Amino acid sequence: MKIAILSPIAWRTPPRNYGPWEQVASILTEALVEKGIDVTLFATGDSITEGKLESVCPKPYAEDAGRDAKVWECLHISNLMERSGDFDIIHNHFDFLPLTYSRLIETPMITTIHGFSSEKIIPVYKKYNATTTYISISDADRHPELDYHSTIYHGIDPNIFKLQGKKEEYLLFYGRIHPDKGTAEAIAIAKKSGYAIKLAGFIQDQDYYDRCIGPEVDGIQTTYLGNLDQKKGSRLLGGAKALLHPIQFDEPFGLSVAEAMMCGTPVIAFDKGSMRELISDGKTGYLVDNVAEAIAAVRKLNRIAPEDCRKNTMQKFSIDTMVDAYIEAYRETIKSK
Repeated sequence: MKIAILSPIAWRTPPRNYGPWEQVASILTEALVEKGIDVTLFATGDSITEGKLESVCPKPYAEDAGRDAKVWECLHISNLMERSGDFDIIHNHFDFLPLTYSRLIETPMITTIHGFSSEKIIPVYKKYNATTTYISISDADRHPELDYHSTIYHGIDPNIFKLQGKKEEYLLFYGRIHPDKGTAEAIAIAKKSGYAIKLAGFIQDQDYYDRCIGPEVDGIQTTYLGNLDQKKGSRLLGGAKALLHPIQFDEPFGLSVAEAMMCGTPVIAFDKGSMRELISDGKTGYLVDNVAEAIAAVRKLNRIAPEDCRKNTMQKFSIDTMVDAYIEAYRETIKSK
């Protein structure tokens, strides 16, 4: 089987810091290669892989203000599509745009839908619903007007996100600095619980940071550590008393939630989107509906054992489980073409 993995080019694959879609594409690519499968990764030129690397965009456009994102996305996608005959299947991690090529090529395409940025993009998915294969990353993120082959959860690397049984006296917010992620709510939960909080993540909304987050950062009660790489992020996640995840939207998955639990760190999350699929309430964290309930959950953290968080995550979000599910989806998609 010859597989082409189409990764986004906003960030490197794997990303240096932020880049969840690129991260998933990287983990899958490397795991497939380990199984002896012929994989070509279409990504930025500075990407790192044990498979074959193909690129037209030398560096991520998010790191180079001089690059027009749409121009490089078109060049990147068309580069794969013009070579589609070299592959048995194309695995699209690039949202809806590659779907517009799917009826112009003979090679079957499977698309992992990492989330819907807006209802405005649904018409594209609907148009190609009958002629391509869709994978959801959680049952909660399925659109009622689309058909899906299966739900395949992201796999988390246990060698990077290692179990840390001894926790320090801080709470953590780890993710995009954006109103959707509830950064300000996380700060409020920590302050009212009597714990210091550390913040780490990509500032996606600078105005929000300047108005609501920056004034709270004092280096004592609230510390902002920047956008961290996986190694530093893993240590931070593993050392936290808990990850606070007071999301304000229906999140499709939440990599940081699974990564925290893989490190043995419980998660307190607002009960939205996929959180019920990720968190075992009372065993690996707590599902709450508001700030007050989150504060109450902080007081119950000593009831959760780091080993239970790790064990549950190893069972539910293992790389092997993810890879085996995708291989089966590839085979069925190729067979049905």
